[in-house]
Formats: sequence, C-alpha cells, structure tokens
Amino acid sequence: MKINYRPEIDGLRAIAVLSVIFYHAQLKLFDYEIFQGGFIGVDIFFVISGYLISLLILKELETTGKFSFSYFYERRARRILPALIVVIVASLPLGWIYLLPEGFIEFIKSILYSLGFTSNFYFHFSGLQYGTQDGLLKPFLHTWSLSVEEQFYIFFPIILIIIYNFFRKYLLTVLLFGFISSLLIAEWSSRNYPSASFYLLHTRMWELIAGSLLAYFEISGKRLTKNNRLNFILPFLGVLFIGYAIFFFNDKIFHPSFYTVLPVLGVCLIIWFSNKDELITKILSTKIFVGIGLISYSMYLWHYPIFAFARIKSDIPSQYDKFEWIILTILLSIISYFFIE
Repeated sequence: MKINYRPEIDGLRAIAVLSVIFYHAQLKLFDYEIFQGGFIGVDIFFVISGYLISLLILKELETTGKFSFSYFYERRARRILPALIVVIVASLPLGWIYLLPEGFIEFIKSILYSLGFTSNFYFHFSGLQYGTQDGLLKPFLHTWSLSVEEQFYIFFPIILIIIYNFFRKYLLTVLLFGFISSLLIAEWSSRNYPSASFYLLHTRMWELIAGSLLAYFEISGKRLTKNNRLNFILPFLGVLFIGYAIFFFNDKIFHPSFYTVLPVLGVCLIIWFSNKDELITKILSTKIFVGIGLISYSMYLWHYPIFAFARIKSDIPSQYDKFEWIILTILLSIISYFFIE
C-alpha cells in the first residue's frame, strides 16, 4: 500500500540530518558552537517515522481490512540493512588500522549489536554518554537511534492492529495514553536515569506516537484546517520551534523531556498544516531540501564513522577538516543512494 508522496517531508528529513551532522561536527563560529542543539534532529526523524509507518498501516487496514507483517518487515529489512552493511564493511579496515586491540573488540561488539538493532542497550549498559568526547570516537554510536526505531517497528504494528481489529473505538484513547505515559516517564527518567532515558525506547516512544496521532487524524478525514491564516502561520511557527531547539538547546538540558515537546510540536505543525500554496512547504519542497532528504539515511549512516575515525587520526581537527568530512559524507551518500538504496 503506497501513500501519497509529500516532498516537504523529505525537506524535514534534510533539516534533521543536517542538524545532527553539524552537531557531531561541532562546527564553531568565533569559538561558539553553532548547532549545539542539533541532536534534536533524531527526534525529528522519530516523529516522521511514526507518522509514515502509522499512515501506511492504517491505510492498508482501511482499504483492505488486513495487513501483511511479512511484507512490512521485509521492506524494513531491504530499506535498512543493505546500506548499513556497506558502511560496516567499509569501516572494518579503518577499525583494524586505527583502533587498539581493546578498542577494536568494542568496535566489533557495537557492529554486532547494531546489526541486531540492540546497540542502544549496548551503549547504555556500557556507560557511554552521548555527546561526550569519548562518544565521538565510537564509530557506530549513532546506530542507537536505528535500534530504537526498529524496536518500535517490531512491537507497534502488532499492538496497533490488535487494537484496530478488536477495540477500534479506543484506538485514539490508547495512542493518547501511550503518548502521555511515555512523555511523563521521559521527563522523570531524564532527571533520574539520564542514560536510560536517552537511549531506550520507553522514553522515546511518545515522539513516534506523536507522528502516529497525526496519521490517525489524517485517516479519520481531518487532514487540514480550512483556515488559510492558520495554514500560513503554523508551519512558520513550527520552523521557529525547530530552529530554536537546534540553536539554543544544549547538552545540559534534560532530554528527552518536556523541553523536547517544542521541536516535536514544530514537526507536527509542519506535517499537519503544510500545503502546496504555503511558503514553508514551498521551501522544504525545493530540490536542494528534497535532494538532501532523499539521501538522509545514507548521510546519517556514513557521517559518524567518518567523523570518528578522522578524530582518532587527528586529535585536534580544524574547521576546514570538518568541512572536508561533511563533503566526503555527502559524496559517499550520493553513491549509496543510487547504487545501494
């Protein structure tokens, strides 16, 4: 079951991946780190994923009355694994050359856990804090977010279909309960167990369900408001929310938490109120944004190993070096997109 293509969502993916890459590059202007809140790019991806996957499932249930789990998981595997395996294979020689024996063993473990989509558990239980200098030297630390998404994809379709088939009138109630419960747990856990809160699904689930709620309302026939003023203002407000988080959040805030509601709400406003006659939609639908969005998965996969090995090789990289890393990431991502994805 196909869903209508919306180029502005690829534009959102572009914002998400660029914010993450610039954050990991630690780009600075006059010794000030510009994209210090760029880690929220992952949260943008979560909302988009929750929206698209839920829309796909609900549309198939609405039109055919059934859902193929085997086809769904086969598509996920074809989407995720080929590019991931290529990045892993390309990284192995670099790991052998640049890592000490103990570091190489940890490197191999992280690869195996990433292939099993459990690397979020591995990095949490190994005590590795995201965003630290040690973390920047772990080539596959970024796969924690892939693990969270895939864990969600394993359980959520089953739960969604059971509720849809047997308790359909409570579907919205269940989604809202899951959203609120996960958000409250995230707020509490981020203050008491920050590592678990950052890496694990139970505190990230609300972001994915935020997208699911959008899909539910869209399937229910409530896609857009007819208020032209709101259609113009609210996507712009969404961009402001996301931009504020990227430029003014930092590693000291509790995350995910109530703070994270701001960029998540921004993404939801853009997805819900965007339309072809609205300025933000037109900008996000331009070729440059859509092009980056299309290769965003490859960019996400390639950038972290490139950055990590470059840092291992050179302790104090210059800003010029970092731009070289980004260009290499883009080039490899274009190749990956056309020949692998």
